[in-house]
Amino acid sequence: MPLPVLAVASEAYPLIKTGGLADVVGALPAALRPHGVEVTTLIPGYPKVLGALGPGETVARFADLFGGPAAVIATELDGADFLVLDAPHLYARGGGPYGGPDGRDWTDNAQRFAALGFVANEIAHGAAGMPLPAVVHLHDWQAGLAAAYIAHDPRPRPKMVATIHNIAFQGWFPASLAAELRLPPEAMSVDGVEYYGGVGFLKSALYHADRVTTVSPTYACEILEPDGGVGLDGLLAGRAATVSGILNGIDTQVWNPATDPRLPARFSAENLSGRAENRRALAERFGLESDRLTFGVVSRLSVQKGLDLLAGAAPLILELGANLALIGAGDLWLEDRYAALSLENPGRIGTFIGYDEDLAHLMQAGADAILVPSRFEPCGLTQLCALRYGAVPVVARVGGLADTVIDANPAGLAAGVATGVQFSPVGQPALESALRRTAALWAAKDEWAKLQANGMASDVSWNASARAYADMFRRLAG
Repeated sequence: MPLPVLAVASEAYPLIKTGGLADVVGALPAALRPHGVEVTTLIPGYPKVLGALGPGETVARFADLFGGPAAVIATELDGADFLVLDAPHLYARGGGPYGGPDGRDWTDNAQRFAALGFVANEIAHGAAGMPLPAVVHLHDWQAGLAAAYIAHDPRPRPKMVATIHNIAFQGWFPASLAAELRLPPEAMSVDGVEYYGGVGFLKSALYHADRVTTVSPTYACEILEPDGGVGLDGLLAGRAATVSGILNGIDTQVWNPATDPRLPARFSAENLSGRAENRRALAERFGLESDRLTFGVVSRLSVQKGLDLLAGAAPLILELGANLALIGAGDLWLEDRYAALSLENPGRIGTFIGYDEDLAHLMQAGADAILVPSRFEPCGLTQLCALRYGAVPVVARVGGLADTVIDANPAGLAAGVATGVQFSPVGQPALESALRRTAALWAAKDEWAKLQANGMASDVSWNASARAYADMFRRLAG
C-alpha cells in the first residue's frame, strides 16, 4: 500500500520558481512514486499557480484565515497531486512569492506563511477529506510553523521531516505576533518557536520535527558548526543523531540534452557535435566572440554565491583570453557591477539581469565551464545540470558542491575520474587559481573531453536520493 506523505512548500516547479527549492519540491514526488510513496504537495495559491493549474475541487474552506476567507483546492498537474491554498487576501497580488515588485519583502509574510502551516496541520488531521498523511515533509522556513501547530495539536499527529534548503533564510518575526498567529502561549519558549526573542519559523521546524535533513551530506556537517549553522548550530548539534544529508538530484527528463526542446541543437554523451551550435547561439545571444573559452554563470547575485569574488576576477578572465556570460538577479550593487562589466568589455563579458528558463538551458548546453564560487552552498543544482550537459563545473569546495564534483587534480586525472575543478579556501586567490587551471585543461583538448565524458556519465538523477527519502519515511511511519 502506498505511503501517503504531505509536502508543504512555498514554491514548486513548474508552477512557481525562484530557486532550487522549487526544482526539488517539483521533482521529488515523481521520484518517490516508484518507491511506494505518494506525495501530495500543499502550496500557496499565488496568481501564477492558480492560472497554471486551472479549476480543481474545493476540499476545505476556512471562514477566517488570518484576515480573510480561504479555500483548499485539490488538483493535479502532469500526474502530480497538489493542494492549493486559495487565500486572495494573502496571495492575490503582483510581485513574487516573498516580495513585491520593488524587491522588498511583503510586510505580512508572517501571516502568509503561518497560514500555510496552519492549513497544513488541518489537512494532516483530515480537513481535506484525503488519506491522513503518515509523514508531513516541511520544506524550509516558509513551512516551518506547521511543525508547531502539529506539535501543539492534541489530536494524534503524523511524523514530521524538516528539510533545510538554505539555513541562512530562517523566517524570524516579532514575538508580538505570536497570539495573532494562533500560537499557544506555551509555544513561545526556548523549547518551541521562541528564537532570539521572536517567532522562529525555521527554528519551529528544526525543534519539533522527528528528523531533519539537508540537501547534501557535507552541508549536514557544516550546519552543526557556528560558521555554518547561522545561530541554529547549537540546536542542531544537540540533536545531531536526527540530522542527515540527502543529496539533491535533478529531473533528468527536464534536463536531458538529447531531448531538450529549448535547445537549438540536441546532443548526447556519444555525440557532442550539437554543442558547437549551442555554443554559437549562446555567443550570439550574449554578443560574445564565439571562438574563446566561455565561462557561464546561472545564479542569484549575492555575496553568498561568491559573485563579488568573480567580479573581482573579471580582469583575469580577460587576460586568459576567455569570455564570461552571466544570467542572474539579486543584490542591486552586484547587478550594477556586472552590467558595467558588460558595457566596458563588449564581446567578452555579457550579462542577462533576471532569470529565463530557456536561456538557462542554453547556458548549460553552450558554455564550456559553469562557475559556482559560493561561500556556502547547501547542495546546488547548477553544477548537476552542468555535468548532465557537458559543461565542466568550476566550484568552491563547500556543501553539495564538494559532494558532487570530483576535482581534476593530479590524482583525479591519473585515475580518470575527474569531472570538474574545485577550489578552497573560498577567496579570490583560490578562485583565480581555479580559473587558470580550467583554462589549461580547456587547452588540452583530450583532458577536457575526458572531463566532459566523466561528467555526463555521472548519476545526477533522484534515483538514489529518492530511495533514501522513502526508506526514512517508512522507518518513521513504522
